[in-house]
Amino acid sequence: MRMRDTFLKPMHPEGRKFVAIFAAVTLVLFLLSDVLGWIGVGLTVWCYYFFRDPKRTVPQREGLLVSPADGVVSLIERAVPPAELGMPDVPLLRVSVFMNVFNCHVNRAPCAGTIKAIAYRPGKFFNASLDKASSDNERNSLRLTLDDGREIAVVQIAGLVARRIVCFTTEGDRLETGERFGLIRFGSRVDVYLPEGVAPMVAVGQGCIAGETVIADLASAEPARTGREV
Repeated sequence: MRMRDTFLKPMHPEGRKFVAIFAAVTLVLFLLSDVLGWIGVGLTVWCYYFFRDPKRTVPQREGLLVSPADGVVSLIERAVPPAELGMPDVPLLRVSVFMNVFNCHVNRAPCAGTIKAIAYRPGKFFNASLDKASSDNERNSLRLTLDDGREIAVVQIAGLVARRIVCFTTEGDRLETGERFGLIRFGSRVDVYLPEGVAPMVAVGQGCIAGETVIADLASAEPARTGREV
């Protein structure tokens, strides 16, 4: 990898207008004060990095579920998938990945499958790391049918700062593992509801990379993993 590639990342098209706005405000700030102007430069650079969309190396073995988001596993617990998806009213193991404002916010499909349903629901904007964010916050939910007939739910949840969930797909679309399907602007969370009997391969507090970190294995009988800080 070239040195410049470490710092210069591709930017998702959704971010262009925001970077342009930040840059325009920065020019105005320079007219008022050099100090304010350089603060604006810093914020413009942050905005560019917020919308970065780097390439990822996606594991190819069948049955692996990868993280849908960059961030930290904030919750692992049983919960009923969003009612608007029409899935059975049965608690499933839910893995929640929390994204702060410094993480890449492009979301990727955990595994290959066909989108059976997409449902948007407006809501509140609690801190996305809180448990109640799953039920109370603005969200966009996907019901994904896997190639073996099993189903998972993937839910984009707006956070304390986020006010806009973007989904690039429609019902009936086919997604491949690690394929980009959406993003959330300025702080948020993504939940994955695993099929019954599938244990997570991540632990609360573990960092994840979207499209690369394996969060579960549909073909494994390994018990749920635990972790400790060192």
